[in-house]
Amino acid sequence: MILNTLETLFRPILEKYTDHPEKFFGMITRCNDPKFGDYQANFAMGLAKSLGKKPRDVAAELRDAVMENAVAREMFEKIDIAGPGFLNLTFSETWLKKMLLTAAADGRLGIPMAEKPQTIVLDYSSPNVAKPMHVGHIRSTVIGNSLYRILKFLGHRVIGDNHLGDWGTQFGMILWGWKHFRDEAAFAEKPVEELTRLYRLARQKMDENEAIADECRRETEKLHSGDAENRALWSRFMPFCLDEIDRVYRRLDVTFDETLGESFYNDRLPQVVEILQEKGLITESDGAKCVFLPGREAPMIVQKSDGAYLYATTDLATVMYRMEQFHPDAILYIVDHRQSEHFEMFFETARKLGYEQVDLRHVKFGTVLGEDRRPFKTRSGDTVGLEGLLDEAVERAKKILVENGTETDVDETASRIGIAALKYADLSQNRDSDYIFSYDKMLAMNGNTATYMQYAYARVCSIFTKANDGKRPECGPIDWTHPSERALAMELLRFDDALAAVVKDYRPNFLSNYLYDLANRYSVFFENCSVLRAESEEIRRSRLRLCDLTARTLQKGLELLGIQVVSRM
Repeated sequence: MILNTLETLFRPILEKYTDHPEKFFGMITRCNDPKFGDYQANFAMGLAKSLGKKPRDVAAELRDAVMENAVAREMFEKIDIAGPGFLNLTFSETWLKKMLLTAAADGRLGIPMAEKPQTIVLDYSSPNVAKPMHVGHIRSTVIGNSLYRILKFLGHRVIGDNHLGDWGTQFGMILWGWKHFRDEAAFAEKPVEELTRLYRLARQKMDENEAIADECRRETEKLHSGDAENRALWSRFMPFCLDEIDRVYRRLDVTFDETLGESFYNDRLPQVVEILQEKGLITESDGAKCVFLPGREAPMIVQKSDGAYLYATTDLATVMYRMEQFHPDAILYIVDHRQSEHFEMFFETARKLGYEQVDLRHVKFGTVLGEDRRPFKTRSGDTVGLEGLLDEAVERAKKILVENGTETDVDETASRIGIAALKYADLSQNRDSDYIFSYDKMLAMNGNTATYMQYAYARVCSIFTKANDGKRPECGPIDWTHPSERALAMELLRFDDALAAVVKDYRPNFLSNYLYDLANRYSVFFENCSVLRAESEEIRRSRLRLCDLTARTLQKGLELLGIQVVSRM
């Protein structure tokens, strides 16, 4: 709300000096010390050299020009020129209170819908079926889901697509294991556990014997070519695999609009190769059909010499389908950074097929590490199961609640706290970075954790319980008598800016950082300003409204991250 308004005010003025005013928008920042103002703009020093003028003179021109605007005269109490040419912007009390009232009276908290809504496909989570989801799936799943929620809230048409790995080499391994080592009784009792056992056994046998590896590959080829037995077994296994995955998604409160696995595109793969050939993009190399791209030594193989297709072929078939079906403006692939080279080659090939108009974006992320700073594994060396992580987080949250004397709704509250802690620990990270998994840190009551956020929300709710049996105050003017009230009000008006920062480069941690700042501002306000015992009834009502707007903003912000609040902790 604040940054967007400032950019709108300064854009026409900056256009008189430069053809690219947006390059200067990053120079609008918050003042580190409120005694200098609320926001600061450092345009003058960037423009002065090209204009052949002193920065302070340019700053004066900019100040005078913006203050000719009636909106600016209402918005700013004053604009000071400081140092070599900084513009220190102080907002008027009238304007701040008007914006607060607008936010408080709006179910969307004053957040506008996108002026030009886009159609955006999000490809996220995408586990291989027939084996349990593991810790490696948490990042794609929660980052993708938070972006889905935020983009949809802002008014975009968003399609969440779970591109399941239901057709790859792991099924050839499971089919081989089934035919040689299956335990029908174990499958009847716990089907996915038995399929996982067969997969691991096949993997072990493949590593020991190349002949078995060839047999597993042949089972995959038979499945893809329509072998009746393998297709029947695949159809038998899939419902159990999907149920297992869906159970985890329900616990995570994650949903999709489309769940189309690799198998859905199988019949389209020959057409992909035909189109590439028609466009002159195919070169044969050792019998394989490849796409050679400028500046790259290794090609992108789309069909092996034995006729088998690869992931790249499926990805091309998928983008063709999505373009035909959804006509998107952007397709975001929320996938591990280790796949960067694949996506670079895939995107370049897609553009050669004529898809230059769509923004194909690899939203990459780092790795979840253990305390030893290596990829998170169990003691036996296996990848940690995702459902086991959820169970452990919930149990630890329950233990903390019991130790703190919580007696009601313990199981439900522990579930919300534990799963929120797991999701928020990921979303609060810069997605490019690796991070160390720690239950103790993610469940801490202080610091940038979901538990701290949930506690901040619960603390606000407790005020309403004491004030008026839990009823929220009616909407009305918000005033302030203490600097911490004004600081909290300023933070509340930054919600829109935080969401804009997320969307700019698809980074949910900008929202989590904002919510943490908001919770801290509220904590300072809470320590300095009595709400229920305020100096007057008018101040009491105003502070209750400020608390209400804080609670609603925290709740909505956490909801957009896929995190549920709790009213008592």
